[in-house]
Formats: sequence, C-alpha cells, structure tokens
Amino acid sequence: MNKRIITSILTGTLLLGTVFSTAVMAEAPAADAAAAAEESVSSDYTLAQMVVLSRHNIRSPLSEKGSMISEITPHEWFDWTSNAGELSLRGAMLETTMGQYFRLKLEKEGLFPENYLPKDGAVRFYANALQRTQATAHYFSTGLLPVAVVPVERHEEYNELDATFLPIINFMNEEYAADVSAEIAERGNGEGLAGYRESLDDAFRLIVDVTDMEETEAYADGTYGDLLSDETTLSLEEGKEPGMSGPIKSFTSIADALVLQYYEEPDEVKAAFGHELTEEQWKSIGSVLANYEKILFSSPLLAPNLAHPMLKEFYQELNAQGRQFSFLCGHDSTITAVLAALGVEEYELPGAIEPTTPIGAKFVLERWEDPEGSSWYTASLVYQSTEQLRSIEPLSLENPPMVVPLSFEGIETAENGMIAEEDLLGLFASKIDAFDEIKEEYQEQELADAA
Repeated sequence: MNKRIITSILTGTLLLGTVFSTAVMAEAPAADAAAAAEESVSSDYTLAQMVVLSRHNIRSPLSEKGSMISEITPHEWFDWTSNAGELSLRGAMLETTMGQYFRLKLEKEGLFPENYLPKDGAVRFYANALQRTQATAHYFSTGLLPVAVVPVERHEEYNELDATFLPIINFMNEEYAADVSAEIAERGNGEGLAGYRESLDDAFRLIVDVTDMEETEAYADGTYGDLLSDETTLSLEEGKEPGMSGPIKSFTSIADALVLQYYEEPDEVKAAFGHELTEEQWKSIGSVLANYEKILFSSPLLAPNLAHPMLKEFYQELNAQGRQFSFLCGHDSTITAVLAALGVEEYELPGAIEPTTPIGAKFVLERWEDPEGSSWYTASLVYQSTEQLRSIEPLSLENPPMVVPLSFEGIETAENGMIAEEDLLGLFASKIDAFDEIKEEYQEQELADAA
C-alpha cells in the first residue's frame, strides 16, 4: 500500500514523512511548518526501514562534587535528579516523548500498526553499557512500543564502556599521528589548537563572567592552571580516544555543565547564576562543546579510524533481513565521528544552542520503496529544540521535533531529497574500507622509513 510522503516546500527534502526546511523551522513554530508542508508536492513511496543512531538525552554533569566545575564558581549548581553522568528525570521524560513521536510517525507511514508487538528480529535496540545510554534506549522504547517488552542489548558489563560506541583510535603510528596533527592544525586556521583557542576567546570570557570564577580561590591560586592563557595539548594513542589537556578541555567541562543546567533550570537567570543571557550568548557557550568535538573527532583523516566499529554496526543494520527499526544509542562523539567519516556536508540546526549534536539528537536513515520496487534513502538529524527541552513539550505530528536534512559529499541527492540505495550503501562500504586503507598505507610508510 502506497503511503503519502510530503516534501519540503523550500528544500524538496523528504524526511520522516513530513519534512520542513530549516528556513521554515527557524521562522515559525513546528506545527505551522508541518501545516505548510502538507500543501506541497507529494510522492508515492512506502517506508520500509528506519535506523537511528542516538545521543543519550539530558544527563547530570560528568564531574562529581568537589571537582573542577564546583570549585571554579562560588555558586551552587542545579540540584541534579541523578548521579554524575546519569540520565536525569527530565532526560527520561524527554526521551519517552521522543519515542512517542516516532511511534506516531511510523504508524502514520504504515511501518508499524497501532500498539505494535514486533516479531522476532523486526526491532533491535543496542546501547553502550553506561547508565545514561541504556536508560535512554529503554525510555525511547517505552514511547515507541508502549505495549511491547523490548530488550536493550549491551555487550559489556553494566556501566562498562563498549568500544563500538566510542571514538577509539584503532590504529596509530608516528607517521599517521604527524599527518593527523597537521590536518587538525590546518583546520584551526593553520595554527592548530592555538587557532581554535583564539576563536573561542569570547566564549571563554563569557563563561568566566557567567560563573564568576574570578571570585574563587581555585581561580586565584591557579589550581587548574591559567584557563585563559595556558597551552592546550593533544594526545593520540592507539586503543584510547583522542585526548586533550589545557583550557579548551577545562572550558568544555564548564560549558557542558552550564548548558545542562540551562536545560534543567526553569528560571533562565538562575540557570546563568544570576546573569541575563541572550540566546546568542547561550549559543556561544554551546559552541565550545562543538569545537571540542570538532577538534578531537571530526578530522577527515582520523574520523574513519574512530568511527570504524560503529560504521560496521550501522551498515549491518541497514542490511539486516526483516529488520524494520534499529536504535543504536551512544554519545555526541559517536555521532560526530560517524558523520565526519561519512563526509556529511555542513548543516545548521535552528532552535538549538548546541550547534552540531544537541542532547538527545538522532542521526536517522530511512529506506523508502518506490512503486517500481527500488529503494531510496533519506538522512536527517532529529532533535528537540532548546525550548522543547526546557519545557518538556509533548511531541506529536502537530508539534514535531526539529528535523534537518543531511547530504554527503560526492553523493547525489535527488530533487525530492532521496539518495539511491546503491549510492548510500556504497558510501558506507567505502568508508568502512577507508580504515583498512589508512592502516595499510601508514604501515607501509613505517616499514619504508625503517628500511
């Protein structure tokens, strides 16, 4: 049975059934954008499969009391509803309503019947073994399949790290490290980490003002170094995530806590420790998080290395016989590395203060079948706007989350926003192979240098 797929008026992009252009979403409520999209051109396609790579939803800061973030401000942080690094009560509610939205959408498109009880293998949930990712997957499944018991896979002991979801360096030698470092330097305006540091100066000084850190003993005596002038250093070691030390890392931890507090605290002034911040200032704080991710996880030469296990997992789901829906739950770094490895083109996220991978964001690939039996894919980032996060708005077809289409370098996108199955699967296969090619090339260089 053919299902009605609505294309965007402005972009012609086909996403999650009803898709709105970023321009429409930025200027009008989601409901108005949805209504406008209903008037646009329709096409006959049937939704056959959806694969989701999700970031966990709102958590408490990763640092315990007595850590740097508590000592670097004279103020008291929000009274979190969860232990350090765990999904908060708000995060649980937000993820449930996101699951409910996906349920409504999949029912509308005919992939799921109402109150679906999936057959064996039709649905798969797999998450990193940490509390925040396991809990996110469980709460999403509750909203998506409210009358079904959905197991969430974990491949490690509870609260242990699963390498599939981590941007771990799977291969490294001196030649490769030098080239990666050079690439990062070039991406920092040719000045490496110093270039990134300079570009973030205004954001850092804003964070100093918001936290009133200059009033603290830890700032005065340099307990955590000189946060405005110390050098930031990078470490690249096989078997570990790319690492960083110095001001960028320190300010990232503080920015993370501030952004999370802004999501949780209803009083905007209280969320900023008594300061009145504009949306642009909150975006400036959020940009620190995005730049940290960009430096460590999105270098084109490094990303296929970091994302290799997840690319294989994702590709497996795309090709799984009988699979209708897959939910893989990791972290912002997981999504950052995967999108960088796939060569996603630049995008903008309206309504978000985290500019690349907002809390709870989902990288979504959908497979659609046309009347001739050919398969096509759409790619998108789906996320709750800052206002939806702060107000815990119930999501529905009339009040959807934000949906932004994605495209990939060198991959043709049709006028209706779709990508041919051969091209999409070929992209994944080539990026999976890219890691082996990188490894082989640099091992040969190492042998040549040693000869």
